[in-house]
Amino acid sequence: MRKISVAVMLFPRFQLLDLSGPADAFGEVKVLSQGECEYEMLTIGTTRGPIKSSSGITINPDRTIFDPCPQFDTVLVPGGLGVFDVLEDSTVLDWLAQQSRSCRRLGAVCNGGFALGAAGLLKDKTVSTHWMDVARMASMFPSARIEPDRIYIKDGGLYTTAGVTAGIDLSLLLIEEDFGKKMALDVAKYLIVYLRRAGGQSQFSPLLEMQADVDTEVAAIQAFILGKLHLGHTVESLAQHFHMSARNLSRVFSKGSGATLISFLNDARIDAARRYLETTDLPIKDIASRCGFDNSESLRRLFSRRLDIGPLDYRQRFRSADPGKQAVAKGA
Repeated sequence: MRKISVAVMLFPRFQLLDLSGPADAFGEVKVLSQGECEYEMLTIGTTRGPIKSSSGITINPDRTIFDPCPQFDTVLVPGGLGVFDVLEDSTVLDWLAQQSRSCRRLGAVCNGGFALGAAGLLKDKTVSTHWMDVARMASMFPSARIEPDRIYIKDGGLYTTAGVTAGIDLSLLLIEEDFGKKMALDVAKYLIVYLRRAGGQSQFSPLLEMQADVDTEVAAIQAFILGKLHLGHTVESLAQHFHMSARNLSRVFSKGSGATLISFLNDARIDAARRYLETTDLPIKDIASRCGFDNSESLRRLFSRRLDIGPLDYRQRFRSADPGKQAVAKGA
């Protein structure tokens, strides 16, 4: 029987799913292999005694970072609001640095990557994290190369993921590396999850989250675009409306919002299309018209390029159970 040891470091207010998701995925390996393969998981607390997760459920760790520990094959750090409380805890950071030198693989789920960064383990590494924490991570660890749309990233022996449920995606990757694709696929089938999720995490996050401050020239431009999204806006048409040259409008918008005018316009159209796909049965051609696309093919092309998933597949995955009174006959 082949056994692989996995340590999960727990701190107060860790995200429980970042522990239980991988634990369930790893646990199925022993069941599905009929005992021929096994992961041995140990929870390692950063404090002595029980540790309460962010959801309020308490875990009694198997050991602590103050106890002698065996050499682990794989060490994982979950995310959670409490991770920011350990970033200046030298004992925790020293333990992580020591583990990084002895283990085969070191991984972080969600914003658990901040702990790795504080331990100096993200330098010159390509990483991912929860989409809400991208800017903060880039500011705190400027030498890390962050790819915010990736569900998970492997850079050598370092593994990082997007938010929360991505810990299961990471576990399936590790299972495939250790015991083959068939085993990973069997575990995915049992858990009823995708072995490889289509698209990146931007399909779950609002693209228009960062907008300009109110009562600014850029905010007025954004409000006009969002209020009349069905119009076929171009830089030239917008410049004419605001009595500016196209070049000056582009400069003002980029300086005030941190994004190009075309990027904002495209993101606004995609966000609107997502809402229609999630809440109505409108045909794609009607959604394209309402969101300012030239035609349905333009919507499909930009949607797929931006989210790495087609609009019909997106609707199938994220559609509300009750699309409401706007619903019409389904179409493409």
